[in-house]
Amino acid sequence: MAPATHDALPVLDRTGDIPLHAQVATLLRGYIRTNKLAAGAVLPSEAALCDRFGVARSVVRQALAALATEGLIQRETGRPATVAAPQEHRRLVQRSTGLYEQFAQSGVALQTRVLAFARAEPPDDVASFFGTTQLLMLERLRHVADAPLAYVRTWLPADAVPGLRADDLTDASLHGVLTRRFGLRPGAGRNQIRAVAADDRLAGLLDTRAGTPLLMLQGQGMDQHGRPLEWFTTWHRAEQLVFDVDVSVGHESVQPRLQDTPAQAEPGHAAPAGIVPDGHDPLARAQALVAELSAELARLRGKS
Repeated sequence: MAPATHDALPVLDRTGDIPLHAQVATLLRGYIRTNKLAAGAVLPSEAALCDRFGVARSVVRQALAALATEGLIQRETGRPATVAAPQEHRRLVQRSTGLYEQFAQSGVALQTRVLAFARAEPPDDVASFFGTTQLLMLERLRHVADAPLAYVRTWLPADAVPGLRADDLTDASLHGVLTRRFGLRPGAGRNQIRAVAADDRLAGLLDTRAGTPLLMLQGQGMDQHGRPLEWFTTWHRAEQLVFDVDVSVGHESVQPRLQDTPAQAEPGHAAPAGIVPDGHDPLARAQALVAELSAELARLRGKS
């Protein structure tokens, strides 16, 4: 496979405070993702990158080492680096712990950028859940190694979180902040999984094409006192995330509820699959959910 062209790589800023190796890593990272280089695509050699950027080989090696640590590229001694296969992340969907905590437990650093945080008029079903329209809407973009993984929209009761600011939630766990500052801990709730197609806005936020299949997790959670705490909807890049479901007799099981005529409650059409108590074989339910979601994702890919 011939090395990918790098004529479009911009020059470095040699007057600022950002180290040259960090700039090279950022530019190569953006180049790989902007050009959607497939796994196995060969990057220019270290010598070629030195010539292109006008830097020492030690700078290039530091940049490539950073990308290798992120899992974005693979390196072998004596050979140009190649684009690595996308790293697969996992999430347990029947847990009240959020994405941040689950990733932290597995050693993955999840970056969070707050896009919006303000009072807003909620949809009717959200207002009905909380019993009020006095709500805050929080929008966040979650990244792993600067690659967008998920977009999250969360509704919170305004009276329960006085003084909460957007800055408090940058690169932080919402549940951790709620617990530490307000004594609010997530308790029981209900989650639903939906296979949806990315609309233009979601495609732009998640750096993908409109129509690309996404996995959407929507949930309503109570606090430790049984009061409504949050209503969230998270759209995940489907090729980067796997939803895990623990099954055991006598506990929660998965009941597929994919419908022939999906409704559009949030961006993207969806066919819901809810996690509900059920007396039937939980393993069979989990297997059925996997089959249904796989079929729905295949259908959406066929449309894109």
